[in-house]
Amino acid sequence: MSGTSIASAGSRNKRQLTIVFALTCLYFVVEVIGGFWTRSLALLADAAHMLTDVAGVGLALLAIRFAERPATPERTYGYYRMEILAALANAVVLVLVSFYILYEAYQRFRNPPTVESGWMLAVASVGLVVNLIGIRLLHSGSQESLNMKGAYFEVLSDLLTSIGVIVAGVIMLTTGWYYADPIISAGIGLFIVPRTWHLLKEALGILLEGTPSDVNIAAVRDSLLKLPGVAGLHDVHVWALTSGVNAMSLHVELSQGYGHDDVLDRVRGHVTTQFAIQHVTAQIESKPCGDQASHL
Repeated sequence: MSGTSIASAGSRNKRQLTIVFALTCLYFVVEVIGGFWTRSLALLADAAHMLTDVAGVGLALLAIRFAERPATPERTYGYYRMEILAALANAVVLVLVSFYILYEAYQRFRNPPTVESGWMLAVASVGLVVNLIGIRLLHSGSQESLNMKGAYFEVLSDLLTSIGVIVAGVIMLTTGWYYADPIISAGIGLFIVPRTWHLLKEALGILLEGTPSDVNIAAVRDSLLKLPGVAGLHDVHVWALTSGVNAMSLHVELSQGYGHDDVLDRVRGHVTTQFAIQHVTAQIESKPCGDQASHL
């Protein structure tokens, strides 16, 4: 694979992610200024959360740039895994932030602070607009890339925070009931945790070279065994380099009377056109070789 590179899903969505990164940075600055100006602890706490999102989205963008670098003799698959490492880092940060939100909600429930609700509503409304734009830009990419999904969840958590701040602000502004802030914050934290946990498991699955969720390895084997010239298969492995870029290696036992090159082309063409596998390494054998007992 040296010298060539398959465009990853993250790379295809780089422009959208760049726009979201710029908007997130801008809103972070607005929120910090608004927090100090209004002396609102809620806005400053949300700004701290926003800072982790700026870092997370920036890390996702940096990972895409690394993934676009060509393969080298030292890294024959290039830098695809940088995207997965970024997704893993984002998931870990989001888990920590979620638990911090729950802890802070507990502290505020014990001693709810007085908040400048009017200005808090104004700043949170700006955040709502910014996050809606970000959600719109990242939604499609999040369906095909773990790295993009990590960035999407970052923006989604911001959106939920903005909605929570707005709802809490309305309640506090109209009723003076400051317990609304910690209660809604706890709800946000509980919403983020299970979704982030799923992202974490997906990232670890790729790093452990598990079979990609969009590939049915049993169906791949069954269809290959029906091809002319294929007498048997062994040492079949399928893994993901990054989201949307899957690789496969296998040994193919050649039937008598069939040519090596013809069967090789038939196998590679069938796998890459019928399944979500972009890179195939196949070894054609006239008879089985090696220890097959521990392999599929």
